[in-house]
Amino acid sequence: MRDEDSTAAGEEQEALHPTRSLDDTVHQRVRLGILTVAREADRVEFGFLKKQLAVTDGNLSRHLKVLEESGLITLEKGYAGRRPRTWIALTRDGAQALDAELRALRALVLRLETSAPRPAHPAHDHRLGNPAEGT
Repeated sequence: MRDEDSTAAGEEQEALHPTRSLDDTVHQRVRLGILTVAREADRVEFGFLKKQLAVTDGNLSRHLKVLEESGLITLEKGYAGRRPRTWIALTRDGAQALDAELRALRALVLRLETSAPRPAHPAHDHRLGNPAEGT
């Protein structure tokens, strides 16, 4: 590849909006919560996650299944005394996916913080065209 081509490709990469780097599997609110809580400990118990994230058993189970099938967490079932328990742990892939998500979110925040102020109302934003004229 010529230098000109690699420069153009690099500029195109930089121009991509940070939201393009968000991962839908990770970004969903409950799943992002699961991954971040799991990152804070070696493993976390189902009931603790349920309370922290304010979700139902069924809702949490559904999101855990998505993350487990994606290889981002592992589930370990066992007992604490006679009570069944489920523990959740972040995998290496899960940690990498969370890191990538956090980088994308930081890039988005940085982009917003460093951009020029924008008009609050679309009618005042000349970049959007004139709504009355249909442009």
